[in-house]
Amino acid sequence: MTCSKEFIHPSTELGVTRLTTSLTTNFPFSIYSSSMSTATRALPIAASRKFLLFAFFTFITLAPLTMVHSQFITGPLVNAMLILTCVLVGPVEAVVLSLFPSPIALMSGLLPLPLAPMIPFIMIGNALYVAVFHYLKPKSGIAGVIAASGAKFLFLAASVRFVMSRLLDSPIVAKLAVMMGWPQLATALAGGCIALLLLRLRRMDT
Repeated sequence: MTCSKEFIHPSTELGVTRLTTSLTTNFPFSIYSSSMSTATRALPIAASRKFLLFAFFTFITLAPLTMVHSQFITGPLVNAMLILTCVLVGPVEAVVLSLFPSPIALMSGLLPLPLAPMIPFIMIGNALYVAVFHYLKPKSGIAGVIAASGAKFLFLAASVRFVMSRLLDSPIVAKLAVMMGWPQLATALAGGCIALLLLRLRRMDT
């Protein structure tokens, strides 16, 4: 049994048309708005977690510098935290973190006061370590660590030889050359390997 169009009341037909138009127009938009609302709510949560992780890495990096006065302990720790921050938080945050250890080491006595002019170069060396690793990380994490360690070592050694030697007395330069020589390469490699190991263990757990 069919119902011809002339028996449909005009107001009813108009209501059906408006309802169909409303559903057609608003239904996809409502889904889009809902998804956008969910994404918008997720942004502050992600930002908060990122901030908390950065704060935790900063504490782990800086706290031992006030208690332990051994370059072969604090060095690998700082470099490992720089790599972890670069991977898990972001390269910009890792560069920011790289600026803190040297002043803290100076205030705690790990870095002798006569070596204070070296602090800006150590900061740049740490930032270079992060930048080189971040650039090579997509290709190979191990290659990134090796190249970053080499770049940091060469920069610090060159800074002592060509800049500090003109600014400081010979005995201080000799001591600085030892601190900024092969120990920098060794601690950078050790810290990078520790970080890569921790990242691999993290992936295995997930």
